[in-house]
Amino acid sequence: MTNMEYGCLTMNIEKILKDRGISKNTLCKELDIPRTNLNHYCKNDFQRIDAAFLCKLLYYFQCPLEDLLTYEKSTYAD
Repeated sequence: MTNMEYGCLTMNIEKILKDRGISKNTLCKELDIPRTNLNHYCKNDFQRIDAAFLCKLLYYFQCPLEDLLTYEKSTYAD
């Protein structure tokens, strides 16, 4: 099976930022995150999620994991 057959994760960073009125620049500055890395995660253009990055976001947003990440099941037949 390919990875896509198992589904995928979507990061909801852009939605959280918009809902809270926080800019990407502010987030990057406060968490010392390179803007290019953040943009990849915001566009869901990633293969792996860095655990330290994930912990930084969860701490900063003070939200549960399920608010930050969404699991989308595959549309492939079993």
